[in-house]
Amino acid sequence: MHDLSRRKLLKATAVGAGAVALPGLLSGGTPGFAADTAGWSSSEKHPPARLTGRIVRPQDPDYADASLGWDELFVRYPLVIVFAQETQDVVNALTWARQNDVALRVRSGRHSLEGWSNVDNGIVIDVSELKSTDIDTAARVARVGAGLNQLEAVTALAEHDLAATTGTEGSVGLSGATLGGGFGFLTRYLGMACDNLIGAEVVLPHGADGAKAVEVDLHHHSDLLWALRGAGNGNFGIVTSLTYQAAPLRSVAYLQATWEGLDDLHAVFDTWQRSAPFTDPRLGTQLEIHKSEILLFGVLAEGSEAEARHLLEPVLSIGSPQVTVQLGNWGDIYSGFQVPIEDEPANWKFFSQFTNEPFPKKAISVIRGFMEDAPSEESNFFTQAFGRGAQTNEPQGGTAFPHRRALFYSEPGAGWGTRGEPDSGDAVTPIAQAWIAEFSQALRPYVNGAYVNVPNIGMAERETAYWGDNFDRLRKIKAKYDPHNVFQYEQSVPPATC
Repeated sequence: MHDLSRRKLLKATAVGAGAVALPGLLSGGTPGFAADTAGWSSSEKHPPARLTGRIVRPQDPDYADASLGWDELFVRYPLVIVFAQETQDVVNALTWARQNDVALRVRSGRHSLEGWSNVDNGIVIDVSELKSTDIDTAARVARVGAGLNQLEAVTALAEHDLAATTGTEGSVGLSGATLGGGFGFLTRYLGMACDNLIGAEVVLPHGADGAKAVEVDLHHHSDLLWALRGAGNGNFGIVTSLTYQAAPLRSVAYLQATWEGLDDLHAVFDTWQRSAPFTDPRLGTQLEIHKSEILLFGVLAEGSEAEARHLLEPVLSIGSPQVTVQLGNWGDIYSGFQVPIEDEPANWKFFSQFTNEPFPKKAISVIRGFMEDAPSEESNFFTQAFGRGAQTNEPQGGTAFPHRRALFYSEPGAGWGTRGEPDSGDAVTPIAQAWIAEFSQALRPYVNGAYVNVPNIGMAERETAYWGDNFDRLRKIKAKYDPHNVFQYEQSVPPATC
């Protein structure tokens, strides 16, 4: 903010639900939609905008809850939070932010792992209440509001025996996960979440101080669709709806195996990394290592218990794991393994990485050593099998996500502190942060790249770590759609002119 005082700002946000009329709006259809492609870098001025939607300010009783993110390690104090109820609210909020020169951030599921979907002394444009669903079962196409979380999306599709790739955590925002790439149990079967994305409605900066909504697909702004598929979080505009090409999925077999202690870690990990990425692409697996146990999870699409056990027999034959298998609708299975947010630690720190070659024995020893010294039982080393599968093939139009040929993804993660108890984890915070830093550094010889949805703060050459050779193209697309760099945060894509 340059010339707008806090008092003036609070006064400016204290408005009702009346929407401002912006020039160039169509008389019907999506509010704020304009079909033309010109105007992003023009000097066109828009009339003064007012905030609409559900507005929360610092003096409101629900401000503390409205401003709190999932990772309570990061606390921010925005001057105003706009919970959009329709696309026009987003158009108004973006226009208002530009006209008042106020820092802005975009938020959906609140799972930004470095707190970058929130901002001090600025505006948070929250799309989490845009929860529409429109599923064409014949075409297997789903258009959904950007406010759905992954559990809501999986459930809605599963009611029609359909599915698209999502991550594992149900409370994570669907749009955030998808726009960063998105992977989970169905990745080897259906590709990345962003591969399933075939269209979106996006609110973009327009003119000198305005905004407008556009429809993006393979035939309209196809370059922007390419960028949204892997680099869309907070870089180019505000996604208000997403359109997915879904696939039929009637049932899954869900297997969980548990090994007590870490004595079997070398054999389990090595066997898993040499088999799970290359088995039947219908099988997605995750290995999760804790201080006192090893967990293996597998989801076999359209498979039986016998098939799941057979495909994972190389790993299950090691030691004496406890094994359970459930069969059922993907929506029911998915909801069954979700952990309530209130039961999770308050604070988290992660470090993301991809691996193209199997870990040698020394790397697995590094994992065991650090996990034995983990700052809490909730801390873990998490992996996701890639390898041979649908994710190796880009969809029509391509994507900005570059890590398709990885053998597996992994991340050390530290969780500590108690939700709802301020400062409960302060004593552990420096220990946990040091543990993550040292752990990730010890693994550097064996990994490469990083995942933008699990950002590595302070990482050298982060641009190529997240996007490989795609970064220069992303900058050019940024310069086209956001030439004034309205959407910026600590690791955002800058326009090519900067």
